[in-house]
Amino acid sequence: MEVTRLFDLLPHIKNKFEVKDDLLAGKENGQWIKFNIDQYIETVNNMSYAFLELGIQKGDKIATISNNRPEWNFSDMAIMQVGGIHVPIYPTISELEYRYILNHAEVQYAFASSKYQLDKIKHIASEVPSLKGIYTYDKVSKTQHLSDLIKLGEKNQAPEKLEDIKSTIKTGNMATLIYTSGTTGDPKGIMLTHANILSNIFAVKEIPPMGDYAKVLSFLPLCHIYERMLTYVYQYLGYSIYYAENIGTIADNIKEVRPHIMSTVPRLLEKVYDKIIGKGRKLKGIKRMIFFWSVAVGLKYEIGKQGFLYNIKLKIAQKLVLSKWHAGLGGRLQIMVSGGAALQSRLGRIFSAAGIHVLEGYGLTETSPVIAVGTFKKNGRKFGTIGPVLDGVEVKIAEDGEILCKGPNVMLGYYKQPELTAEAIDEEGWFHTGDLGVFEKEGQLKLTGRKKEIFKTSFGKYISPQLLENKVNESPFIETTFVVGENQQYAAALIIPEFEHLKSWCRVKEIEYTSDAEMVKVLRIKKRIQKEVDFYNQFLGKTEQIIRIEILDKAFSIDSDELTAKMSLRRNFIIEKYKTVIDNLFK
Repeated sequence: MEVTRLFDLLPHIKNKFEVKDDLLAGKENGQWIKFNIDQYIETVNNMSYAFLELGIQKGDKIATISNNRPEWNFSDMAIMQVGGIHVPIYPTISELEYRYILNHAEVQYAFASSKYQLDKIKHIASEVPSLKGIYTYDKVSKTQHLSDLIKLGEKNQAPEKLEDIKSTIKTGNMATLIYTSGTTGDPKGIMLTHANILSNIFAVKEIPPMGDYAKVLSFLPLCHIYERMLTYVYQYLGYSIYYAENIGTIADNIKEVRPHIMSTVPRLLEKVYDKIIGKGRKLKGIKRMIFFWSVAVGLKYEIGKQGFLYNIKLKIAQKLVLSKWHAGLGGRLQIMVSGGAALQSRLGRIFSAAGIHVLEGYGLTETSPVIAVGTFKKNGRKFGTIGPVLDGVEVKIAEDGEILCKGPNVMLGYYKQPELTAEAIDEEGWFHTGDLGVFEKEGQLKLTGRKKEIFKTSFGKYISPQLLENKVNESPFIETTFVVGENQQYAAALIIPEFEHLKSWCRVKEIEYTSDAEMVKVLRIKKRIQKEVDFYNQFLGKTEQIIRIEILDKAFSIDSDELTAKMSLRRNFIIEKYKTVIDNLFK
């Protein structure tokens, strides 16, 4: 069957693949609860019948506020089958943002994953005139449960009516309305069609080399188009999708599921790397020497360019050390897809050397989301780049270096905000990404910064903070670098140490480690961090070099508002929060 709408994936799976009991799986009370395609379809259809009984019409909005779980997929497909528009909302945003999104989208029904999510919206329900009801996925006292909706559908089955409605839904119709978290102002509602997202699915479906035996572990939020699009790809290919319980259980879930493919973001990949290196630093004598020799070999890995001698060294390093990295990640992991931010080259090299190929991708919610991604074709990967542009998508670099994109993946526009749509998509149909980039000679796209983040020093020199940050963050001593210096004579930075590495270093140097807050004040440690910054400064232009630093004693986080839900730096907020500290850097 031809897939022209996203819900066509269900009959596609049914017709193309053998029935497997774990097409979707989520964990409840310590047990994996699994669903096959027949259960998937039956549940989705019954939910669709219930929506029709409740009076849902084409174009009506239904929201989900949930962690990753099979019920999210059920709701997604059921909403789209009746022509509704799915509004997935990040489960940890503020009450103010919930109120705005629910009202702006005129949501009629909402699903809350648990009592925690329900409590965040229940008391503002009266302030959302369009909202008619809330259902939960977990059992919550005195609240309508998903099973109640399914029972309503079972009692009011209308297969012919449902098929008639499905036949009227076109590939160009809006499928979802996704509100970006943003760093300032109200969230923007991005309108994506079935065709937008399907164009991405069809463009990347040939990349994974695995057959329908593959298992996936999913933990990035499904409410973001990145993980959501990949989940559709996995379904198209017949893969089994297991949803991790939460960020804290990923390591255990990997051992249980032993996935073949996962998606991630650079910050999490960095933490995995740092944790492994931390264990290596605890080794003694010959074991420690072998460990770091193997790491050094892995960090020199190139794609298809190794010589005979290097290949011998690599095989030894893999046998002695790097194979254990692979085993620690389940032993079957072949691909990790990284997106959301630029990836340090060293991470791509070392994991690829260990047999886990890191494919870096780039895009925005407005582009469904992928614009470019690494592949296994000739010149399909190059460390430090995000790979070639997708087939069917056009990219050009504007005179000021901005990446412009045109193609079937570009959104309809911003919901109820035509003026913002006109700013983002020019008269020729080019979407202005706000990112800066260049093309490598082999054709891969390389990110060089964020247009809005570039600042000018008082000497008129332009600085892209992201470039500087990515370089300095290569230091094992440094977790986060935040570069500032607009209208100042030089660039400076807030530095957050990699505290686990710092503790290990202190043990080796026989320095008593008290607390993070106390250690960043120790002169010897300050000098060691400064030495790292000085080392990486030599790779930067003279006007780009970081002249002064201030070391912070706490990591940036989503909970403390320095990071967005996608784990991007909220620059304006950080600058305001640390205004006094930053001002002192330029005195």
